[in-house]
Amino acid sequence: MELLNALQWRYATKKMNGSRVPEEKITAILEAARLAPTSSGLQPFEVIVISNPELKQQLLPIAKNQQQIVDSSHVLVFAAWDDYTKERIEEVFDRTAKERNVPSESMDMYRNMLLGLYVGRSADENFAHTARQAYIAFGLAIAAAAELKVDATPMEGFDSKALDELLGLDKKGLKSVTLLPLGYRDADNDWLVNLPKVRMPKERFITEYK
Repeated sequence: MELLNALQWRYATKKMNGSRVPEEKITAILEAARLAPTSSGLQPFEVIVISNPELKQQLLPIAKNQQQIVDSSHVLVFAAWDDYTKERIEEVFDRTAKERNVPSESMDMYRNMLLGLYVGRSADENFAHTARQAYIAFGLAIAAAAELKVDATPMEGFDSKALDELLGLDKKGLKSVTLLPLGYRDADNDWLVNLPKVRMPKERFITEYK
């Protein structure tokens, strides 16, 4: 499988060379994230794309001065809904009805089930769920980048509150979950580039019940 070869090639790049990733590759990576499966198809997150050098410099201290932020071509910010609301869920169902050309009321049973499940819960509980959905798209973006031979560095080490304030995410009802700088490896100066990939042995990782 080409995907397995790509995943073997990729690693969490520690040093990027500053070269710009072509827009068509960024578009493809974002489309992979957009097509990711999510619970009930709600897609409770957004992706913010940062390529502005000045904004990346502002992001650098928020991301614990990890140099990939400024040496990357683009930084993707995966930001999840801060809560499920009736309005947000209704919008998804309205869009689905329109795109599938079916009466909106034909989905009332499922719509009402989801409204009853999510709207009565705490915002913290709902955000824990929306963040997990964002991670599905995050993983597919990493895989898509690898297939396109674009390096990526998954990051959780950042001050999410400071980032939310910098980007105004709180005003949009979003909370940052994770970052993904995209670019090209500086093979001459990255200490990790030639080290063997280490993963758990298959016999430890996989348990089968036949």
